[in-house]
Amino acid sequence: MLRPLLFAVASALVLGACASSSDAPSTSTTGTAATSVVSPFNLAIQTADELVAAGNTPTAIQRLMQLAGDTSLSPEQLGEALYRLGQLSGSPSGYDAEGAVDYFNEVLTDYAATPAAKQSAGALPGTQSAVAALMVKLGSVNSTQSDKFLALFNLGRHEEAIDLMVSNDILPDNEELLAMYQIGYLCEDLNLTGRAYAVTDRDGTMRNLRFCDFGK
Repeated sequence: MLRPLLFAVASALVLGACASSSDAPSTSTTGTAATSVVSPFNLAIQTADELVAAGNTPTAIQRLMQLAGDTSLSPEQLGEALYRLGQLSGSPSGYDAEGAVDYFNEVLTDYAATPAAKQSAGALPGTQSAVAALMVKLGSVNSTQSDKFLALFNLGRHEEAIDLMVSNDILPDNEELLAMYQIGYLCEDLNLTGRAYAVTDRDGTMRNLRFCDFGK
């Protein structure tokens, strides 16, 4: 079954273009409009690609989750959306390796006849190996609390990672803090209490962030 998904329908992007021609000075000029419509599926994929290129993989994942919740998609489209979710979730900036395994298995189980199944079958072993390595790190007696935080966060167990972070006063690197901001755990709000974390955004903007739920 799909992991919990947000349901949304992306709006269509309409582009208009006008053309005119004239063969003689005495001929009047006429214009014709050509309209091109981008499908909600293609628009969502394009938006996700642009977000990744801008360094915002967590938001790209959220956009694809919305797409995968669209019941009007064909099996081929759903398979591709889930495969792309697996790709991004298992990437270094996706922070959800266990989720990536689930997405690939979802494709192989429910969309085995689609082109995305072959891609998912190829990507699954490497992602499973990454999960296994993180589990070893998590269970090792030689791992520091910071090591365990990173293992949990990369596995996709974000709440556990944050609990460990707060209880042990761990200061993550900028990348992990920025991911927390992009996912929605940290907020830029002067009314929030608790420890502030200095974060540099992709465009160089400096932000002072605190946990959004006040309780951390």
